[in-house]
Amino acid sequence: MHLNFSQQMKMSQQMKLAPRMIQSMEILQMSVMALQEKIDQELEENVVLELTDPKQKDVHESESEVSSSGAEIEQREITVDNDHNNEADFERLLEMSDDWPEDNITSGGKPSANRIDEYSDRQHDLMGNLQANPQSLHDYLLEQFHYFEVDSEVRDFGEFLIQNLDENGRLQGTLPEIMQVYGKSIDHGTADQVLGLIQKLDPPGVGARDLQECLLLQVTDDLPLRDIVITLISDHLDNISHNRLPLIERTTGYSLETIKAGLEQIRTFEPFPGRCFQSHVSQNVTPDVRVQQDDDDKWTVQLLNEYTPELKISRKYLRMLADNPDAKTKEYIRKKIESAKWLIDSIEQRHTTLRKVSQAIVDHQTDFLENGPEAIVPLKMQQIADDVGVHVTTISRAVDGKWMETPRGLYPLRRFFGGGTTTSEGDEVAWQKIRLKLQEVIDSEDKSNPLSDDALVKEMATHGYTLARRTITKYRKAMNIPSSRQRKEY
Repeated sequence: MHLNFSQQMKMSQQMKLAPRMIQSMEILQMSVMALQEKIDQELEENVVLELTDPKQKDVHESESEVSSSGAEIEQREITVDNDHNNEADFERLLEMSDDWPEDNITSGGKPSANRIDEYSDRQHDLMGNLQANPQSLHDYLLEQFHYFEVDSEVRDFGEFLIQNLDENGRLQGTLPEIMQVYGKSIDHGTADQVLGLIQKLDPPGVGARDLQECLLLQVTDDLPLRDIVITLISDHLDNISHNRLPLIERTTGYSLETIKAGLEQIRTFEPFPGRCFQSHVSQNVTPDVRVQQDDDDKWTVQLLNEYTPELKISRKYLRMLADNPDAKTKEYIRKKIESAKWLIDSIEQRHTTLRKVSQAIVDHQTDFLENGPEAIVPLKMQQIADDVGVHVTTISRAVDGKWMETPRGLYPLRRFFGGGTTTSEGDEVAWQKIRLKLQEVIDSEDKSNPLSDDALVKEMATHGYTLARRTITKYRKAMNIPSSRQRKEY
């Protein structure tokens, strides 16, 4: 296969643009916290990057001006495609391929608290909300297990068993299977004894092999209705899950009220005792944009740039670029400055795109802002792409992981997108509004005779929503609403 000259030139230009455009896409997709980490990493790795102090911006600017015309020439030389339409390149690259990696680039280094503190006390407070090095479930269990006075055989197998618990505290595999992969000889009786020790640890229910055992491990000697609870867990979990209380009543001889009282005790148990030990660091949501009404009652978007330090290229290294005679040093500085400029341009492009996209979303969803979630309208990303004049993939990246602060609370930008249907009056309505109405109908139903999906279809029709039964079933399941039989209260 032979390429003509124009094809070769086009491929060459695309290859030259790709690294910069890929960085722009990655920066655009990052959340505000991920961007902070990226900036901090770059500050650690790129000596020519500096933070701009917002309090002292433009102060003594004349002292930092480069007097050498040679430095100005060098700066112009390292400017990357200044006359090029960066946004157009960005869009062209997206159209060329939808297969670029979706994952964010995460910082390999630790955030520099000093740099952040120098920039903003508010940023320091935000980082202070992060939980530092939370203890894992495995560490917590090992800490307790080591208090047992046991021989080395029991201790070693106990540690191995703990490491074979999943994140919910459940044993991964049967005991014989775990014994087989243990690698050391241990008899079944000893293995059973060790598992029994682990099942005595906190939180109650850890070390169980299934849900039934997990619940039984949480039954204490002084539990009210203890014998009834044990019977319900041991013999009737399937009936409980299907709300077959009359069948349990006939089988056990217990009254319906007694069974319901036993179920109330079971509901206090934790089916996943390890889930309170999360491996990830929890953090408060940090909004990227804020929407508020101006003096003319128009809803406008403000980009919350106070969370993103402003960067600049060091004048010191620009002077070195002009004055240093060593070719290798000049090339090193030139590449660092080029990389810094790419980063600064990518961040600025992110700000511009995010501001435009957010404002376009707000323009479509003013009813939501003024009247609440029930007033949200159907909105597709293609509509916003057309409004802003970018590729739809840009919209997807721009809203990914971003949050908007509104007078009605914090919302992810993706929350404002979704399809809809047409009411009996011919008005478009968002699926979210339909879900809210469905929840309202189910909440107000007669719990002793809950509405079936067919009955829900008829009830929703009285409110102007003509929906198929399968649609009702689909959204009921998506909303984790049980079937009518399971919702029935006796």
